[in-house]
Amino acid sequence: MLNNQDKMILSTLEDVKYSLELIKTRCKDIKSSDDFLDTDVGLERLDSVSMRLIAIGEGFKNIDKLSDNKLLTNYPNIPWKQIKGIRDILSHHYFDLDAEIIFNICENNLAELLSTTVNIIEDLNKK
Repeated sequence: MLNNQDKMILSTLEDVKYSLELIKTRCKDIKSSDDFLDTDVGLERLDSVSMRLIAIGEGFKNIDKLSDNKLLTNYPNIPWKQIKGIRDILSHHYFDLDAEIIFNICENNLAELLSTTVNIIEDLNKK
């Protein structure tokens, strides 16, 4: 049976998973960083994806707090410091937003982060 702390972690992980899936859907037609910048629709997607990345970073920060920095270390394939740090960069330097960086995150890191998030959820549900 899960304790309240694990339930809060699971709830946050489900929110993160939802955000990752939304990013995946919203970026399916984005083939380069220019696709974010060339149209108003692209810019809206860039804003949307950036906001979701902020939420994801914040979510993992909260998970770290709730688990006393113990849960995420069990999944060393993910650069957690950078995942949590993207939230700070996007929140505090939003006008310096680099579409190329956001595109690279979506293209190169999203699938593994989603897969690992699903694994963490499955592992917690086995408790």
